[in-house]
Amino acid sequence: MDGMDGMFDHQHGKPPGQSVMMHMTFFWGKNSEILFSGWPGTSSGMYALALIFVFVLAFLVELFSHSKSIRSESNHAVAVLIRTFLHAIRVGLAYLVMLAVMSFNGGVFLAAVAGHALGFFLFGSRVSNKSTPPPPPVKTADPSSMSC
Repeated sequence: MDGMDGMFDHQHGKPPGQSVMMHMTFFWGKNSEILFSGWPGTSSGMYALALIFVFVLAFLVELFSHSKSIRSESNHAVAVLIRTFLHAIRVGLAYLVMLAVMSFNGGVFLAAVAGHALGFFLFGSRVSNKSTPPPPPVKTADPSSMSC
């Protein structure tokens, strides 16, 4: 052993010889730990559930990022408290997505990106906001004959 005979590995919470393998580069496979110790384990079904969970977390981050549910016509103090609460939820979910991606699992990374992309498409893009007018055209200093 590596000088830890009879000692307890306090860093990983396991006896010596049962080390935790942490990837520091992207890898593909279902055998990883995502967010919680021992989860999803070695089961393909639990890995699929973990990917869906990360996808939903990323999707919810976009939903909360683009939510316009609180209007300023209501009680100002209550509106500020509700916005603060929603902001805290959004930041907490964003940190969970970040920690999940730090598992360096390629599937988790793709699930997070897909969740953010779909959430932005549905809530943040102009496709879903039919009531907002398109932005005005950008004016450039170049004459129109010289612009491409």
